[in-house]
Amino acid sequence: MGSDPRILVVAPDDGLIGPLCQGLDALGWRTVTARSLAGAIQVLIDWPLETVILDARLPDAVEGIGALRQTVTPRRLPILAIGPDAATWEPGLADIVMSSPPHAAQAALRLESLVRSAIAEEEVSLREATFAARGQPLPIADLDATPLRVLAAGKPDRHFLALSNALTARGCEVVAAPTPYTAFDYLHERPFDAAVLWGAEDHTPALSIASGMKRNTRLYHIPAVLYLRGSGEINLSELYNRGFADVAAADTPEEETAERITALARAHRRHVAIRKALESARGSGLTDPMTGLFTPELFASHLARVAEGARLRRRPLSVAVLRVSETEAVVEARKGGWLDRALPQIGAMVSRLIRTEDTAARLSPDVFALALPATHGPAARIAADRIAAVIGCTAFDAGPDRSPFVVEFEVGVAEVAAGESPATVLERASKDVRVSA
Repeated sequence: MGSDPRILVVAPDDGLIGPLCQGLDALGWRTVTARSLAGAIQVLIDWPLETVILDARLPDAVEGIGALRQTVTPRRLPILAIGPDAATWEPGLADIVMSSPPHAAQAALRLESLVRSAIAEEEVSLREATFAARGQPLPIADLDATPLRVLAAGKPDRHFLALSNALTARGCEVVAAPTPYTAFDYLHERPFDAAVLWGAEDHTPALSIASGMKRNTRLYHIPAVLYLRGSGEINLSELYNRGFADVAAADTPEEETAERITALARAHRRHVAIRKALESARGSGLTDPMTGLFTPELFASHLARVAEGARLRRRPLSVAVLRVSETEAVVEARKGGWLDRALPQIGAMVSRLIRTEDTAARLSPDVFALALPATHGPAARIAADRIAAVIGCTAFDAGPDRSPFVVEFEVGVAEVAAGESPATVLERASKDVRVSA
């Protein structure tokens, strides 16, 4: 959206949320403020804003939440409510509740997670319609009913122990890992819904764990929360690069931090169920039998539906194409059939690296395509390049007495323009391919 606002702030004055708005504006999360719910509804009609920050002091705040969401239907509208009054609201009324305004960097991380979850829920309904239209209803898997599993990594500390107790009181199964080594042992041995990492005096162990999770395709999507000793220790660029889903300071009430962690964990478990449902469709004949990705025909059908959904919801949509680059190593691997053996694994890696709301397809043996909802062209290129880079770190078998080979991609991206057909945008993306950075 460039310089257009992304967040609607509904507040009677700037006393509570004003400083947060200034911080978010500085981070690129431009805000627009309405002083009443009536004004807020008009702003939502005028602008396709992504999320709402609501001052809980508004006298009609509780009643107004439904009206705000109804205004943007069928687009989902995540709402962050701030203020002591919100603590008494019915659970689930707002997507997340904070007793006081958070650090702007912390709010940006959490809002990003809320927005992505809303987009994923929209995508689920579109995928269900696509499969149903082709005679293969998509079975949404039942959510895992066992307690949420949270990894708590870091040396024991009274704040960290208090947070663990608050998570346990919410029914979570908390597994303590005092070192990065034990943390990764646990992460590889059993599934987790979230990981909370203690910053302590030295952030290095926490940053190491988060970075390692982002380099692993199986752990890539587990939300990691950094729990800091205080509120003034946030290095925004470093945390974004490390991929944290949320950041909490130790002076935040443990109950509030625990609620935010469990919300992230529930969202992750929901996304896992969605992915399992998509995997269950592999035997339907609609997906590529080697990789489980969408076939060209299924992708074309779904892309048309996604494009229409993006138009109705006033969201951007981009398409990316990843084509295996004909490097010397790939040419040699192709001759012996070793590339053909590696391509199913490559396709499976693509399916694990995309976000829940993204759709991946195998257009030909060594050409893959992605549909990225609510994503502008530049951001889509970053996402596609990141997928290419992660796969590029993997060595594939090249046969006896030969060194393993790696795969590079040529990446092309195009953003859907107004009135443009899905076939045209896919063609533009294919023509745009160049070697990934």
